[in-house]
Amino acid sequence: MTQVNMLEAKTDLSKLVRMLETKQEDIIYLARNGTAVVQMTLIPEKPAGKRIGVAEGKFKVPEEFHLWDKEVEEMFGGEI
Repeated sequence: MTQVNMLEAKTDLSKLVRMLETKQEDIIYLARNGTAVVQMTLIPEKPAGKRIGVAEGKFKVPEEFHLWDKEVEEMFGGEI
């Protein structure tokens, strides 16, 4: 844990972020008048994860699907 004042944080922001990215620090506190008011941490990475695919194989796109565009266009007076 590191605590820095606001002025130091302004001038050394890149250095502070690098400390978090390189795991030198887990949390950095920014202080005003010696009292911590802000906590800086890295945003956790989202796992890539696999999609569930519960509907896989349950729906088939009809062969004439692309023809429906013209039908819908005509419903709206010839322009979409």
